[in-house]
Amino acid sequence: MEIRPIRPEDSRMEISAVYETSWRSAYRGIVPQAYLDAIPKGHWAPHLDQPGWHTLVCIEDGRIIGTTSFCRSRFPQFASSGEIISLYLLPEYMGRGCGKALYETALRALRQMGFSDVFLWVLEENRRARSFYEKLGFVCTADFLNDQIGGKTLREVRYSKEG
Repeated sequence: MEIRPIRPEDSRMEISAVYETSWRSAYRGIVPQAYLDAIPKGHWAPHLDQPGWHTLVCIEDGRIIGTTSFCRSRFPQFASSGEIISLYLLPEYMGRGCGKALYETALRALRQMGFSDVFLWVLEENRRARSFYEKLGFVCTADFLNDQIGGKTLREVRYSKEG
């Protein structure tokens, strides 16, 4: 397993496919199935090179199997914190340590950027992800966002890790 920053030659379509496959698996029963089924191929590809965002990929046997993006907080009220924007794996690689390795590499990079406090948002109904982040030492805060995904209102809760 290799974890490294995204490179210009990395296929944005292959990275987007990790998001697409992961969403269809992780959000089944949470996000409306019609929405998940309609996610177009390459949906996330244009969003991978956002200014100020850092993206890592996890590669196994020459294949991109996971990705995470992180940055300085996008939310003014948390301006002194680093933010993990996303962390997704192909479902068959979940539970093998790839997610933890991606997270730890992102955390080191955020620390090098000067952030001691880190946070992320997770869908409230996504019990597996919440358990994963809690095992990493994140604590659920009282902060939340309401999102509309596929015509359904979903709550995202903020998890924070200090120090």
